[in-house]
Amino acid sequence: MPRVKSIVEEARQIERAVTLIQLGARLQVLESETDLSYERLLRLYKEVAGRSPSKGQLPFSTDWFMTWQPNIHASLFMNIHEYLNKAAVLSEIDTVIKAYQLYLEHTAPLGPEPLLSVTRAWRLVKFVDNGMLTLTPCKQCGGHFVTHPHELARHYVCGLCNPPARAGKGRPTPPLH
Repeated sequence: MPRVKSIVEEARQIERAVTLIQLGARLQVLESETDLSYERLLRLYKEVAGRSPSKGQLPFSTDWFMTWQPNIHASLFMNIHEYLNKAAVLSEIDTVIKAYQLYLEHTAPLGPEPLLSVTRAWRLVKFVDNGMLTLTPCKQCGGHFVTHPHELARHYVCGLCNPPARAGKGRPTPPLH
């Protein structure tokens, strides 16, 4: 006997998809995190975003998260995500959504475009879940930062405590609060 679809569950899926679209998620994220058909997601995307979704592959390299500024933003997001994982009873995608919304609130003073997109944040969680990246405490400040799992944790110093020589040489950005 085929499973009967719940109208309430379908409404939750649509609401989740709308939120992800509004946050700028790629169509592949929506396909992965909802049970809605590709055709429905495409129609929903066009209706909510007012345009067709971007085409192309999702970012797959862990290297982007290791560069100085992206690492600080990714680490901020992952710390929020980890806190929510412990403090709230949410599904994995709802934890990503809430953590990303909180990340946006904390980085809003830096400018209108966040450095970390919701698609990259979602991919980051997947990398951590699959053991491709991890959070490592900095031996100087004690903060937890995104690193490769084979990083020497005892001697790890983050990019805030030991910024690269060229850090801050580009356009000025206000400090993170």
